[in-house]
Amino acid sequence: MPELVFFSGTMDCGKSTLALQIEHNRSARGLQGMIYTRNDRAGEGKLSSRLGLVTESVEAGDGFDFYAHIVAHLSAGGRADYVIADEAQFLAPEQIDQLARVVDDLGLDVFAFGITTDFRTKLFPGSQRLVELADRIEVLQVEALCWCGARATHNARTVGGQMVVEGAQVVVGDVNQPEAVVGYEVLCRRHHRRRLTAAAARAATLSPDVLPVDSASEPTAAR
Repeated sequence: MPELVFFSGTMDCGKSTLALQIEHNRSARGLQGMIYTRNDRAGEGKLSSRLGLVTESVEAGDGFDFYAHIVAHLSAGGRADYVIADEAQFLAPEQIDQLARVVDDLGLDVFAFGITTDFRTKLFPGSQRLVELADRIEVLQVEALCWCGARATHNARTVGGQMVVEGAQVVVGDVNQPEAVVGYEVLCRRHHRRRLTAAAARAATLSPDVLPVDSASEPTAAR
């Protein structure tokens, strides 16, 4: 049976690499896929990984209709055996509904790849809708690591090297670029809560085991 599969994880855990691997494996068996992405690091109409692999894709911008696009492709004599949608967190909920309709009405497997939560630890609307509709959710097993060595579970945004937790949900950047105006870093939950990026930890020369203390919450000495 065809499925809508959501491959999720933090930044830097190999989502786009897996999307390219699935495309390679299936195309090597003579299958033809429809590849879509949005806001890829390599530019419009590209699906790329940080390993340097890249392939052509269709840019799925605002108002793009997946179902109508695939039906038009098939009606014109084109072939489609499966669908890959990378950066699915940026899609609107109604676009995820269209992908589900591709599975149900056209009988095609749809493989969607995306980040689950944003830099504020809030669900992206596209990812939320995928969690609600997907036949299967796969958390990627290639673990991204926080600077402390623990498993990274959260995405942090930095502006001018400083971690921020407010701002527009979508601002395109890349991980491990502290010199960029807007950059991203993956952190464990503990260090995301403390807003302690690798640069901040180096500057403060803090141990990852040191707990922050709020002076207002310190117990009053007994008299």
